[in-house]
Amino acid sequence: MVTFVVGTKNADTSERILDYLQGRITDGDSVYVVNSQEGGDETSSDEIRGGSKAIEVLAEGLPVPVEAHQFVRGNDPAEDILAAAEEYDADEIVIGIRRRNPTGKIIFGSNAQDILLSSERPVVAVPLTDGQAQ
Repeated sequence: MVTFVVGTKNADTSERILDYLQGRITDGDSVYVVNSQEGGDETSSDEIRGGSKAIEVLAEGLPVPVEAHQFVRGNDPAEDILAAAEEYDADEIVIGIRRRNPTGKIIFGSNAQDILLSSERPVVAVPLTDGQAQ
């Protein structure tokens, strides 16, 4: 039995993470999905709906029950994801990363970098593109 904490921002991120998790999830595993909005009270209703859709993609696509949390309290997403990993004693944290420059070098966003550098747990960084620069 494996406990996964998944950080997702939008439905596209969730779709890519879902592709990864479908090959890893087995009966008895636990999945906790975290959608953390950076804006706190300044977060728009469109961002809230996007986060809800991101959660829905994973909840409907995985063969095990998913416990989901959408935070709109102004914390950095990395902070909320790391706190969830600690709270649920995660065996693995799963996040998405984007390619950002034309040479193909991966540049991590600040949240991904914070998670990778701060976690004492294994972190899987799922690429959000198929090798093409965004």
